[in-house]
Amino acid sequence: MSGFGRSIVVGGCGAVGGMFADLLREAGSQTLVVDIAPPPEERTSCLVADITAPGPELSAAVAGADLVVLAVHEAVALKAVAPVTRLMRPGALLADTLSVRTAMAEELATRAPGIEHVGLNPMFAPAAGMAGRPVAAVITRDGPGVTALLRLIERRNGRPVRLTAEEHDRTAATTQALTHAVIVSFGLALARLGVDVRTLTATAPPPHLTLLTLLARVLGGSADVYGDIQRSNPHAATARRALADALRAFDSLIGDADGDGLGDSDGGHRRVEGLDAAFGELRRLMSPELGPYQDRCHELFRTIHHTNDEGETDR
Repeated sequence: MSGFGRSIVVGGCGAVGGMFADLLREAGSQTLVVDIAPPPEERTSCLVADITAPGPELSAAVAGADLVVLAVHEAVALKAVAPVTRLMRPGALLADTLSVRTAMAEELATRAPGIEHVGLNPMFAPAAGMAGRPVAAVITRDGPGVTALLRLIERRNGRPVRLTAEEHDRTAATTQALTHAVIVSFGLALARLGVDVRTLTATAPPPHLTLLTLLARVLGGSADVYGDIQRSNPHAATARRALADALRAFDSLIGDADGDGLGDSDGGHRRVEGLDAAFGELRRLMSPELGPYQDRCHELFRTIHHTNDEGETDR
């Protein structure tokens, strides 16, 4: 058993909410899915209601629940804290799946300081499955319910990673906001270069194919979701500025072949030394993970470029 006899997943018709609803059901919890706008085919299997203004049926369900999961947008989750926590019974657990943590921590401190709460941010697309993948866990108020929910994730072979709210948002600005900015910017550069993608895929070495694959994955998602991650994280703008600054720094290390001193042996030498120094700095940054990630990349290229000729190098 999960330790949660009755649970509610708000937004349970979405991908993330659906994943947690399945997790709880499989653990034996009697799980109610609540959604304000479920797809037509799912309307009979969920309660259509607004968690920010719960009516009698939803209020009764919240009052009797051992766990309430808010798998909704940040604005909805923040607005729901006050009405939901007023209804929850003592000892019940509130959880949410927001990708930004600091605002929720502040709202809970103001509205419900005594409520047991954990924020869970799956650092993967739900379709990929939880097994072996990290779930960032920000514990606002610890207790038996938090322990039980994290153990449930572990039994599903997920990897809870405990962070403070500030650590989470700074980390997510790098692992999510920066990563998405790199991938989308790569795609925008392709569009500006006017390239033919079929020609690229016919001639590209494995690193380029990997970037095309990542771009295709992002484009399979919702622009609104990716935009929300950029706009809502207070550290995302800093990450994007760091990316823009890094590209300018890289450009200065390479120079302009049409007249930026590369024809001058001394100028070219300085740029080579500068690029060597940059590589050295990055190798130190990656250490001690450099070797293992080089091995991972080798395996990735073997998978993504299965037609790779034996003598081809990974440029």
